[in-house]
Amino acid sequence: MSVPRFALLLCLLSIGGATVAGAGSRPNVVLLVTDDQRADTVAALGNPHIITPNMDRLVHEGFVFHNAYCMGSMQPAVCMPSRTMLHSGRSLYRLEGVEQRPHLGKSFADAGYATFHIGKRGNTPHPLHKAFAQSRYLDDQAERTGGFSGRTEVDAAIEFLEQQAAEKPFFILIEFAGPHDPRGTNPESRAIYKADDIPLPANYLPFHPFDNGEMLVRDEQLEAWPRTPDAVRRHLHDYYAMITHMDQQLGRLFATLDDRGEWNNTIVVLTSDHGLAIGSHGLFGKQNLYEDGMKPPLIVRGPDVPHGESDAFAYLFDIYPTLCGLTGVPIPDDIDGRDLTPVIQGRVDAVRDTLFLAYRDVQRAVRQGDWKLIHYPQVAVTQLFNLADDPHEMHDLSGDPAQAKRVQTLLALLAEQQAEWGDMQPLSVEHPKPAIVDIETFFPRP
Repeated sequence: MSVPRFALLLCLLSIGGATVAGAGSRPNVVLLVTDDQRADTVAALGNPHIITPNMDRLVHEGFVFHNAYCMGSMQPAVCMPSRTMLHSGRSLYRLEGVEQRPHLGKSFADAGYATFHIGKRGNTPHPLHKAFAQSRYLDDQAERTGGFSGRTEVDAAIEFLEQQAAEKPFFILIEFAGPHDPRGTNPESRAIYKADDIPLPANYLPFHPFDNGEMLVRDEQLEAWPRTPDAVRRHLHDYYAMITHMDQQLGRLFATLDDRGEWNNTIVVLTSDHGLAIGSHGLFGKQNLYEDGMKPPLIVRGPDVPHGESDAFAYLFDIYPTLCGLTGVPIPDDIDGRDLTPVIQGRVDAVRDTLFLAYRDVQRAVRQGDWKLIHYPQVAVTQLFNLADDPHEMHDLSGDPAQAKRVQTLLALLAEQQAEWGDMQPLSVEHPKPAIVDIETFFPRP
């Protein structure tokens, strides 16, 4: 064999070695999924009232998606379908039989990654966790009420890291139990905040202005009606304190990755299963299609991920193919999620131009550009918001005669999106319920 041919062969073997299973040069993955974390609860994303230095580090080093959404739910426990969508890359109406289809843990295990999962036990897709080589569950109640939410999860992840050989990439999934209620917080975390100093949400209301179809669900019974400013601040105090403690735990995990020399070769994704109202629009839960209910943070950092941000529309079920795209793991054909890597790397501005959201049979929404329409079939109510001018959805423009054509156009688009995603729910009912309710009857005082 001539020297040039031998050198060429070595070059080809070297290139191939970067893509075969077990090659140490492939990036590791750490996927962090919190529970009930609003998109606006990271300081570096514009909230000066919360302390999250480790989440801020991801923002400063990584790429932020400002318009990431949970697609919705057909049940009050929104976290279950949301997490199933995230694992499977499939949309809300296509979740049947996902355990027999490609999913996140299986794809990375098949690609030669050492895989580890730890997370809450309730309302999660247990069959999809079985693909991880190691999978552990929390005592959800103890984790949330013990005052140190996130510590158990990070302890376990660090223990897993310390067992790993350097030549094999790892995939760690932590599905935190917090900041979901009940929010037990330790004195040190609580002392960081004073409830009176925490501002109310910009769209705070004591009551929701009409029956949205889910006014008496468990989440909405966490506080009496009307929602008073003091009550909302009390809940936000616990919420912020729990998030800050969880952030401290992330700092321990990041330090371990740094100490092991893995930080620069690890993709870290921070997100949540959905948002939470906590006083926004007079609501407390996630059983709504407002921005507060359906938008979590979505931050990606790691090798080949530039520092930046995007307003591109994303669903949480895009995370699966995106992680595949960033690591060279094959993206399955039979999924609805789209690889966001071209957006991250600046090759395209967006991978979709329309968003569709759904909650049970009582709420539907569509967003295109800055315009968002929410429709409530059971009470024949429609809302229209311009999110560029009104990001907190405080000014319903559906009754403005100048927007009548836009409302009809978006209602037609909503019906088109329903057909595209497989939603069979009619957008009208023969006998709508009264939208405006008698407060004392509907919300009896305790």
